[in-house]
Amino acid sequence: MTEDSQRNFRSVYYEKVGFRGVEEKKSLEILLKDDRLGILPPHHESHAQVMMYRRGQYSDVLHALKVIRFVSDATPQVEVYLRMYQLESGKLPRSPSFPLEPEDEVFLAIAKAMEEMVEDSVDCYWITRCFMNQLNSKYRDSLPQLPKAFEQYLNMEDSRLLSHLKMCSAVPKLPYDLWFKRCFAGCLPESSLQRQGLG
Repeated sequence: MTEDSQRNFRSVYYEKVGFRGVEEKKSLEILLKDDRLGILPPHHESHAQVMMYRRGQYSDVLHALKVIRFVSDATPQVEVYLRMYQLESGKLPRSPSFPLEPEDEVFLAIAKAMEEMVEDSVDCYWITRCFMNQLNSKYRDSLPQLPKAFEQYLNMEDSRLLSHLKMCSAVPKLPYDLWFKRCFAGCLPESSLQRQGLG
């Protein structure tokens, strides 16, 4: 059996069981690259069902936090998101009065920025949650290289500014940690983080 006939057999089989386009290696690569934050599955037909499950999970976690009196109706929404994230990731402190960890401050800043851009609280939580998971799993190791990359980019775009900052000894005092760990959330106005429409 040639590879083409095997591919055609697999294609027909996979289509019968509901997997479309599996034989196309490029399509799979595109799908993997296109899964931006893992928010929604690639097939549009399942989006509504996935969102129904996510709304249910959101309600269940919120209810659990209210039962254990970690949040109430008066709790700011971004703090509710933080407590939900902590509960789901097994990092909920013993008491809501415990001081926040630095990563909690990062979560709150990113959740606040998302809240400005996303109206629905369930969507906002899921986007923030997935964003944080991506940040912590895929990009954490690259954070230490960002100050150097920033300086290289600034040198290409405005070398006079970089020279001035170096001359004033300001470069080492720039709040790189704050900027890059928070992805500029809480550092810049939310309007500058939103994609602006043309026209």
